[in-house]
Amino acid sequence: MPQTARKKAAAPPAPETPATALLAWYDRHRRALPWRALPGVSADPYLVWLSEIMLQQTTVTAVKPYFEAFRQRWPDIAALAAAPTEAVMQQWAGLGYYARARNLHACAKAVVAEYGGQFPATEAALRQLPGIGPYTAAAIAAIAFGEPAVAVDGNIERVVARLYTIDTPLPAAKPLIKEHAAALLAHARPGDFTQAMMDLGATICTPRNPVCNLCPLKAFCQAAARLTPEEWPRKAAKAVRPDRRGAAFFLRRGDDILLRTRPSHGLLGGMSEVPGTQWTADYNLTDALREAPMIAEYRLLDAYVAHQFTHFNLTLDIFVANVELEAEAPQGCRWVKDVDTEALPSVMRKIVAAVRSSGW
Repeated sequence: MPQTARKKAAAPPAPETPATALLAWYDRHRRALPWRALPGVSADPYLVWLSEIMLQQTTVTAVKPYFEAFRQRWPDIAALAAAPTEAVMQQWAGLGYYARARNLHACAKAVVAEYGGQFPATEAALRQLPGIGPYTAAAIAAIAFGEPAVAVDGNIERVVARLYTIDTPLPAAKPLIKEHAAALLAHARPGDFTQAMMDLGATICTPRNPVCNLCPLKAFCQAAARLTPEEWPRKAAKAVRPDRRGAAFFLRRGDDILLRTRPSHGLLGGMSEVPGTQWTADYNLTDALREAPMIAEYRLLDAYVAHQFTHFNLTLDIFVANVELEAEAPQGCRWVKDVDTEALPSVMRKIVAAVRSSGW
């Protein structure tokens, strides 16, 4: 009687890893974002770059309308490179951190001039472009070009710090966090892995009230096992933000408003502003008019503007005045009919809003 063939034992399934668990979750729950390519579609490096620059220090919700406006106005990098600097700054106005806008425009010009309008595909080459730092270069390389680059933003820092309960406080913990993130990286899908980590930090592993029961990495997470995920990442004590004060001079000549452009470098570089005093810790209201841009009958408005910059708090008094229709703009200033079309940063828009609200 013939012997029956022995059945070959099935190979045991490969053990689940953090990367496979994360990517399986991402395939089901990925966010639909205007700059993100659909599954199976190659990412557009221009859109990836534009979104990554805008997202620095800014939320997705705040960025979306700016991203759409830029994409409609300048659909590719050649169009953006050819745009006047003033137009780029005006389109960026309100998004903050204005050095990003200057670097964005400089980078677009460099890509057109040096690479024929095509972004270089390597992390190292991307690092050489204006405004592209280590994180942004890694993110573009991974998402747009499939390079096994390790991008670590604030969301990814939080996820990794909790996975391994890294007790070293930020920013000192950054090198260790990047080392762990590199070990986790799914080399077969580096772009999806990077975006999955971002999505996880933004929607599940949030700074407060993380939803651990829905997290695909819960089984691997040391902070979740301790039931204290919000204790990570550790952070060094923040330095006290100093206070500065100053005054703004809102001058009207008929329907025209007096503005000037700030120096191209430094805080709010290249942006339009209402003329004003220096912003100092020892500002004295009684001396403010000595720095007025022109002689006029000024009135102190019963309103002020408060604004927070990264490194200091600012409070501005507002002086208003009307001048004769034939009055010429002082040196460095100009009369503008429609301030809403100007590249006014948020603090200057607050001044305009305060004046309008006063009824003056």
